[in-house]
Amino acid sequence: MTPQDQDAFEELLANCADEPIRFPGAIQPHGLLLTLSEPALQIIQVSANVETLLARTPPSLIGQPLHSLIGTEYTAQVLDALAQSAFSEAAPLHFELNGTAFEGLLHRHQGVLILELEIHVKNFQPRNVAGINIHLGRMLQRLQAATTLQALYDISVKEIQAMTGYDRVLIYRFEEEGHGQVIAEASDPSMEVFNGLFFPASDIPEQARELYRTNWLRIIPNADYQPVPLVPKLRPDTQTPLDLSFATLRSVSPIHCQYMKNMGVLSSMSISLLKGDRLWGLISCGNRQPLHVPHELRMACQTIGQVLSLQISAMETLELTRQREAKIETLALLNQAMIDSSQSVFDGLAQHPATLMALVEADGIAMIEDKQLHRYGNCPEPEEIRALHKWLQARDEPVFASHHLSSVYPPAAQYQSVTSGVLAMSLPKPVDNGVLWFRAEVKENINWSGDPRKPLDLENSDAGLRLRPRTSFEIWKVEMAGISRKWSHGDVFAANDLRRSALENDLARQVRREQEAVRARDELVAVVSHDLRNPMTVISMLCGMMQKAFSSDGAHTSRRISTAIDTMQQATARMNTLLEDLLDTSKIDAGRYTISPQPLDVGHIFEEAQSLLTPLAQDKDISISFEADPDLRVHADPERLFQVLSNLIGNAIKFTPRLGTVGVCAKSVGNEIVFSVRDSGEGIPKEHLPHVFDRYWTIKEGNPTGTGLGLYITQGIVEAHGGHIVAESEPGQGSEFRFTVPRLD
Repeated sequence: MTPQDQDAFEELLANCADEPIRFPGAIQPHGLLLTLSEPALQIIQVSANVETLLARTPPSLIGQPLHSLIGTEYTAQVLDALAQSAFSEAAPLHFELNGTAFEGLLHRHQGVLILELEIHVKNFQPRNVAGINIHLGRMLQRLQAATTLQALYDISVKEIQAMTGYDRVLIYRFEEEGHGQVIAEASDPSMEVFNGLFFPASDIPEQARELYRTNWLRIIPNADYQPVPLVPKLRPDTQTPLDLSFATLRSVSPIHCQYMKNMGVLSSMSISLLKGDRLWGLISCGNRQPLHVPHELRMACQTIGQVLSLQISAMETLELTRQREAKIETLALLNQAMIDSSQSVFDGLAQHPATLMALVEADGIAMIEDKQLHRYGNCPEPEEIRALHKWLQARDEPVFASHHLSSVYPPAAQYQSVTSGVLAMSLPKPVDNGVLWFRAEVKENINWSGDPRKPLDLENSDAGLRLRPRTSFEIWKVEMAGISRKWSHGDVFAANDLRRSALENDLARQVRREQEAVRARDELVAVVSHDLRNPMTVISMLCGMMQKAFSSDGAHTSRRISTAIDTMQQATARMNTLLEDLLDTSKIDAGRYTISPQPLDVGHIFEEAQSLLTPLAQDKDISISFEADPDLRVHADPERLFQVLSNLIGNAIKFTPRLGTVGVCAKSVGNEIVFSVRDSGEGIPKEHLPHVFDRYWTIKEGNPTGTGLGLYITQGIVEAHGGHIVAESEPGQGSEFRFTVPRLD
C-alpha cells in the first residue's frame, strides 16, 4: 500500500467509525415506513416503495391524512393503539392493503410518530407459529433449570436454531479489551465452525454496539437488498435526517452487508444480551439464503434473549458470591494478623506471606512501608518494584488490577517473564505503602477468525478507493506474550476487603496512639499541677512574710526589694491560674470534665459576683449593673458557675474603656435561665468572632497576660451543665456573651 493509499485508508476508517448508521435516510424493502404528525396523523414522510407496494406516489401522499392511504377502519385501529400507554410494545396491527398483508408497528421518537408496515410472512416453514408459545414455555423452563452458564448458552443456541431455521446460531461475548469471543454455537454441519474463535473489536464498531444496547433485536432478511429512500429525504419540520434507531426496517451499513456476504450468509438476526444496562454479548443468527422470520417468532426469540440476560446476570452474581465466600476464611486470618501485630498492619501481613499469596493465587508478593520492602516468591527486582509502585501511586487508585501490565506500564516488558500481571492495594498514609501481588507470564495461542490486524481493506471502484470488509475468516493463530492469568472478581474483592480491614486497623491504631498521648498528657498536667501547687503556695506565703519585713516607706534598697516581691507574688498568682486552666483544659479535651450541680439562687450568685467584681470596675470608672428576674433558681455547680460569670465579667471590664458600662442580667426563657454579659467596649472583629471559644484564642492587644484558655474553659463548663454559649459583637459598639443553664422548677 502506497503512503497515499495508507492516508486514504486511515481517513476512510475514521469515516466508517462516524458513519451515520442511525440516520441512513432509507429502509430495507420488506416493508414501508411513514412518519406522521399528531394528533392529525398527517403523512410527513413515506418510503419510496409505497408506489410499488400500494400503487401510490410518494409526493401525492405528503401532507395527506393517514386514512387516505390505509382507510378509516385501519386508521381507527392505529388511534386505538395510540391510546394505550405501552403501544410500542404491543402486538402488531394487521392490515390487508392492495392484496398484501402487513403487520403495523408503532413507536415515537424525537417528536415524531413512526408507523412501519412490515410485509407479513406467510407459510413460515421451520416451525408452526401457532405453537411458538407452547415451545417457548418449555424452553424457558429448561433455561431456568440450567445449573451452569455453558448449559444456558448451549440450550439457547440449539432452541433458537430449531425455532427459526437459521443455518448458524451462536453466542458472542464481549471481552473487557473490546474484542469478542464465540462461546456457544449451533450450526448446520456444512457451515464453518466459529465456536471458540475471537473476533476483533472493529467488527462491531462502538456506535453499532450502542444500537445493540438500546434495541433487543435487529433483523436483515436479505443482505442483497437495495435500500429504499425516504421521501422527502429530510424531516420537513426540522430539516434533519430521520433518526431510525428504533425502527425495525432501518437500513444498515453497506459495509456490514458485505461483511455478511463474506461470511457466507445473506440473512441475519441479532438478539442483544444485557447485564444491567451494559451490552454483555449477542445471540447472532445467520442463514446462507434470504430468510424473513415473522414478528411473532422474533418476539419469542427476544424473550429468550431477555431471560438469558437475567439468568447470566444471576449466575455470574452467584459465581461472584462463591468466589468471595471462598476468600472469607483467609481474609479473617489476615485481619487477625494485623490486629495482633505490635508494630503496623503491614508488619502483621509480612508475617504471613504464604497466606497472602494463596489469597489470590499469586506467584509472588511485595509489601512496602516507607523504607521497608518485603519480597516473597517470584518478584521483580527491588528497584523495579519501587518504580512500579511510584507509577501506581500516580494513578491514585485504591486497588489496581491488570493481567497485561506492559500494555499500560511499558517498563514492565523488561521483566514480563517474571511478572506480567499485578494486583495492588495501598492505604492513604503519608508514607509509601502497599501490597503488590504478581503473576508470571502465561504464553498461549489465541485463535482469531481471520487476521485481527486487518479487519478492513481497500478496494478500487468507479468512485475511487473504498473500504472493504475482510474476506477471510480462516483461523489465525496469535501467540499472546506478556499476559498472565486474569485476576478474577473474587481476587479483586479480596484485595478490596483486605484494604478495608487494613484501613480500619490502621485507623484504630492511630486512635489508640492519640488516646494514649492524651492520657499521658493529662497525667503529666495533673502531676505538674499537683507537684507545683504546693511550692507555689509556699513561695507566695514567703513573699507575704518578706513584704512585711520591708516597708515601702523604708530605704531605697528596701523599696526595690518590696517591688521585686510584688512582682514575684503576681507571677506566682498567674502561674497558679495557668496551672488550674491547664488542668481544666485537659479534662475538657479528654471528655472527663465533671461538675457537682445543686439548687442555687441566682440572686445570691449575683450578690457574690457584685461584691467581688465591682471594685475592679470602679478602678476604671466603669458603671456595672446586675439585674435578675425575681426568684430565679438554677441547677448548677456553684464554683463552676461563678467561674463562668467572673471570667465573662472580668473580660468585659478588661476590654471596656474608662467611663464605659457593663451590664449583667439573667432571665427565664422556657426551661432555661439565660445569662448575659454586655459591655460597651471596642468589640471583636467580625473575622475573629467565630473563633473566640477556640483553645488558645485571645486578643493580644491590651491583653499581655491572656492565656487564651478562659473562654474555652467557660464553654466547656457551660456545656457540662447541658447549656450552650454564644458571642455577639459589633466593632465600636461592644460585645455580648450569652449562656444558658437549666432552670430549677
